[in-house]
Amino acid sequence: MFWKRKTKSAPSARGGFSIPEGRRVYAIGDIHGRDDLFAQMIDAIRTDNSERDSAEVTLVLLGDLVDRGPDSAGVVDRAMRLKDEFHDTRLLIGNHEECFLAALTGDVRRLRYFMRIGGDATIRSYWRDDVSLADASFEEVAARLPGLVPKEHVDFLGGGEDVIEIGDYAFVHAGVRPGIPLEKQQLSDLRWIRDEFLDDLGDHGKMIVHGHSITSEPDEQSNRIGIDVGAFRSGTLAAIGLEQGRRWFLFAQDSNEIEQAA
Repeated sequence: MFWKRKTKSAPSARGGFSIPEGRRVYAIGDIHGRDDLFAQMIDAIRTDNSERDSAEVTLVLLGDLVDRGPDSAGVVDRAMRLKDEFHDTRLLIGNHEECFLAALTGDVRRLRYFMRIGGDATIRSYWRDDVSLADASFEEVAARLPGLVPKEHVDFLGGGEDVIEIGDYAFVHAGVRPGIPLEKQQLSDLRWIRDEFLDDLGDHGKMIVHGHSITSEPDEQSNRIGIDVGAFRSGTLAAIGLEQGRRWFLFAQDSNEIEQAA
C-alpha cells in the first residue's frame, strides 16, 4: 500500500518521443485484482480505438494483475482472453507476479511473504472457501494452493516480459536503474525499484512508461510516465494511449463512469 507523493513539479515532456506510424499502443496500469475496473477499461479502450483511424494495436499490461483486490483469478482469466480481440497483447511481470509464482513452489517462507504483501486476497480468489482458508495453517495453504491455480494461469504469468520497447517508448513494471542501458537492467530493478528511479531527472534514452508506484493521477515527467493510480484502493484504474507523437489517458472508475482526459 505504497503511495508516492510527487516531490517535484512535472515538467513538460520533451518532444521527440513517438510511436511508429501505423501503430497505436494502450498500456494499462496495475490492476491488483480489480476485475470490475479491468472490464470497464477494456470497454473504454475498445470504444476509444473504434473512434480513431485504423492502426495496428498493441495492448500492454504493466504487471501486478494480482493481489490486494478481490478477484485476481478473474483478472488473469480476462487477461488471457484478450488476445482473441487484441492479438498483440503483451504482459509485463510485476513484483507481485514474481512473489505469487514463488509462493506456488510450496515454500512456506515465500508463501508467508506473499501473504504479507496482499497475496492473501489472491489466495482467496482461487481458494473459494474463506472458512477453510481461515482455519488452514501456512503449511496447509502452501501444500494446497499449487493445485488450485490452473496451469494455464501459471504459464501465462510466468511467460510475461520484463521490458517492452516500441518506438521511443519503453514499458517496464517498476522502473529502470538510472545510467544503466535497458538491455543490462537487473530484473530486481525492473520489478521493484522506486526512489532511485522516481527521483532521477536524467534521460533514459526512451520515455519510460511504468506502474508500481502509486500516485493520485498519472505522473508525467520529462523522462517517465507513471500510471499506477492505486486501483485496489482508489477505485480508479488508469491507462495511457500512444500514437505517433500523441498521448492521452483513459480511466475506469467504481461509479461505472469512464472518463477520458486529453
